[in-house]
Amino acid sequence: MAKAKHAAEGKSSDTSPGASGGKPGKMKDKVYLEELETLQVRLCHLQDWVKATGARVIVVLEGRDAAGKGGFIKALTERVSPRVFRVAALPAPSEREKTQLFMQRYIAHFPSGGEIVIFDRSWYNRAGVEYVMGFCSKDEHRDFLEACPTAERWIVGSGIILIKIWLEVGMEEQDRRFHARVNDPLRQWKLSPMDVESYSRWYDYSRARDQMLAATDREESPWYILRSDDKKRARLNGIAHILSQVPYERVDRPKIELPKRSDKHKYDDQSILVGRRMVAAVY
Repeated sequence: MAKAKHAAEGKSSDTSPGASGGKPGKMKDKVYLEELETLQVRLCHLQDWVKATGARVIVVLEGRDAAGKGGFIKALTERVSPRVFRVAALPAPSEREKTQLFMQRYIAHFPSGGEIVIFDRSWYNRAGVEYVMGFCSKDEHRDFLEACPTAERWIVGSGIILIKIWLEVGMEEQDRRFHARVNDPLRQWKLSPMDVESYSRWYDYSRARDQMLAATDREESPWYILRSDDKKRARLNGIAHILSQVPYERVDRPKIELPKRSDKHKYDDQSILVGRRMVAAVY
């Protein structure tokens, strides 16, 4: 009931052409921002509930390069506390970490009570980039796909809410985004040598995705596919989905009343700054 209720609350009010059938029209910025604010208020309610109950939540975000994970994470986290919504974006493993159990470095980032951890890529690196780019052997890839459902059964069995989302961007849209990065100095930092190399391996990544879904899409830890060609709708749909997967309730907060400021020890605390080095008012 809670899931259905939250899903209904997040229903879009977009009335652009095509919204009732076929491909939706472009969402206006005003509509997007209004819907996003509504969802972000609900994320704050979710945050309060997680803190109050000591719940633990993991959100796994996977997808091709340029699928929109960064923008999704920004929309998801910009109005909540980073002490509750933690983002784990692990770099390539160190030489020491390469000698550990594969899941070991990820487990170190799992949530404690009252935390939500968002994995910007996760242990599923082994099913995707590591396998496609040859950073792991076929045997290691096979062993991972066989062991992963058992590991996730343990995660869920421990009481953690596990939400797995695959952002699916189309070939033409990925191509457009890659070229935009090439030509925009504000986005060029997003293009790593690995991204450039992966660009030519579209179908290798497709097959790796298919194998991953076939092996690890289980009833207790399902995958949900999020179409992300339309960034605005993807962010709204993704946040609404996360909210629908957690049986949170609104936590009533006591009304905050600010105390009266004391005039004790009053002095002119602004004039004392005269003569200090000030940041130039350029704007």
